[in-house]
Amino acid sequence: MASTELAIAPIDAAESEAVWPLSIEAGWNQNVADWRFMLGTGRGFGLRGGDGKWEASSLVLPLGDKLAWISMVLVTKARRRGGVGTGLLKRCIAEVQASGAVAGLDATEQGRPIYLPLGFRDLYKISRWHFDGGREAPAAAVRPMTAADLPAVLAYDRDLSRMDRPALLTHLTARQPAMAFVAYAGARLAGFVLGREGRTAQSIGPVMADDETTGLALIAKAAASVPGPFIIDVPDAHADVRRWLERQGAVSPRGYVRMTLGSAPGLDDPSHVFALAGPELG
Repeated sequence: MASTELAIAPIDAAESEAVWPLSIEAGWNQNVADWRFMLGTGRGFGLRGGDGKWEASSLVLPLGDKLAWISMVLVTKARRRGGVGTGLLKRCIAEVQASGAVAGLDATEQGRPIYLPLGFRDLYKISRWHFDGGREAPAAAVRPMTAADLPAVLAYDRDLSRMDRPALLTHLTARQPAMAFVAYAGARLAGFVLGREGRTAQSIGPVMADDETTGLALIAKAAASVPGPFIIDVPDAHADVRRWLERQGAVSPRGYVRMTLGSAPGLDDPSHVFALAGPELG
């Protein structure tokens, strides 16, 4: 069946448990809570098989009025190589462009050759790290995040990440408060870290900070707050973070490239982005 003939159907939050097996088959870390948030906040599209089960998925997650994240393009092994994934990707692109936003995504090595001919351009490289926990912590004034910190965190994140994601940050703060920490320089917020539990590992991120020392202290604090193992997605520009992770015994089996279809000023600068929320969340 050609991609133009795909019987694409919407996926809503009520389908979270039913669509979850797609990310399990792919070996990804998402759990039902991730799917429920993404489908409740974003717009899902997919295909069902003859038995009614989901055989493919895709997602558009708005990050403000000017940017939307495309993710969770998953196809079961039985439906691959039939244009399904490309068809769903094009459906997501059309959805983003109809809203007047720029599309962003984090591409794997396998996905990048598909996105380049569609007009996506590279922003920067990212490595995914796996580790069991941190055995050392850089010195910095880090404390648990409270509800009173949230307005400052939302404003700080908007300024530095160039994303508008209050729903995501509020969700992560409430979902895994044990991994939520802030750093201050006097009375001014200097960084924060959030995290979430996953299917196979704790996910650390996003981490936004003024500088690498603060970012590292926040990462180390989150890694000491709950049992591992952990995954964290770090822009390759942060060599000190990479060296710290390597000293903790971390390994990086794969990487991504952050890409956009259209111009998103400032999004190509990872100077203050020390860990992503994850390729599925932006």
